Amino acid sequence: MTGAVTDGGGAERGGSAGEAGLLRRLLLGLVLLGSVGLAAELVLLEHTESAWQWVPLVALALGSVLTVAVALRPSARTLRPFQAVMAAFVAAGALGVYLHFQGNVEWEREGDASLRGAELYWAALWGATPALAPGALAQLGLLGLVLAHRHPALRRTSPHTERP
Repeated sequence: MTGAVTDGGGAERGGSAGEAGLLRRLLLGLVLLGSVGLAAELVLLEHTESAWQWVPLVALALGSVLTVAVALRPSARTLRPFQAVMAAFVAAGALGVYLHFQGNVEWEREGDASLRGAELYWAALWGATPALAPGALAQLGLLGLVLAHRHPALRRTSPHTERP
């Protein structure tokens, strides 16, 4: 695959539009596969005990629907909500890392009140709840934002361009 270079205005040089379209479809497939897989994992782990635990499940369900919508009808009407949900994936993933880590800190303190500083944080990273696992949601969001970046369906037509 040849590397396409953009001219700063979104037009590609040195690569084909077909290759860019194929790459976008592959990225959409990865986002959908990752979203469905991560949602299944959370359901199997019974990640439903509190309202906060429902946040990634709801986001993943909405993200999956929007990913299919973008695949079927790539337009500003599908891509803008898709981008918003992908940004929410990133935010929810970061929040999840924080919540998992804080939960582990509390758990470790209950088990050994003498833990402090680096020793406490290290124990929390290795804690009962996978502290970095929510980062997978953030990674999916970043992948989705990459595929939507400079998407041809988001290009604005100039007032001088004739419309069919």
